[in-house]
Amino acid sequence: KQRLGKIIFRRVGGSFGGEYVELNQATLQIRNVDEVLETSKLIEDSLRAHDDIGDIEVVVPLELLEQAKSTRMMFMVFMGLIAGVSLLVGGIGIMNIMLATVTERTREIGIRRALGARQSAIIRQFLAETVSLSILGGLVGIAAGFLGPKVTILIRDILYMYLPDRMAGLPSTIRTMTPIIVEASVPIAFGIAVLVGTVFGIYPAIRAAKMDPIEALRHE
Repeated sequence: KQRLGKIIFRRVGGSFGGEYVELNQATLQIRNVDEVLETSKLIEDSLRAHDDIGDIEVVVPLELLEQAKSTRMMFMVFMGLIAGVSLLVGGIGIMNIMLATVTERTREIGIRRALGARQSAIIRQFLAETVSLSILGGLVGIAAGFLGPKVTILIRDILYMYLPDRMAGLPSTIRTMTPIIVEASVPIAFGIAVLVGTVFGIYPAIRAAKMDPIEALRHE
């Protein structure tokens, strides 16, 4: 490596630079854990196609591989729990906002009901407001999601600039971690946000529609 660098040259018709370097081991690191076995098979087939002696062996650390898969699964479950709790808290927040809105507009609801507005019209009105609020929250979340990776990389670069020793002591997976955005997940996340907001907005809308018009008109 000190003489040839990081590039592996295949010796064809003579040695490289007049020097013959015998390699007895090569260690490869695969980025995607799920592709380790498939990649190892491709590497083995490629090496054996150019091996005249037949002394090549590809060893895959299966225990480390399984440990990496289990760690990845635990991380995905943990992130899923965080996402579920976040959606639940967000839905409860929207429901509380709409309940407060219903309380503040009790007299308005009573006037509309006294003028002949049906319960279905009241439900549609408050559901439309809930959907609008959910759409706004989803758009803000998407904007924050696109800005998040850039801010994370900026913070990492600043830490490298001012705290190089501490950053060097961190694991390589953290030091080289680069957040990415899966574009296919953006509409899915937006749809889930709107759906959760709408579901949690049903109860306030029904509560507003079932108000007694006379009691609502008396509300101060």
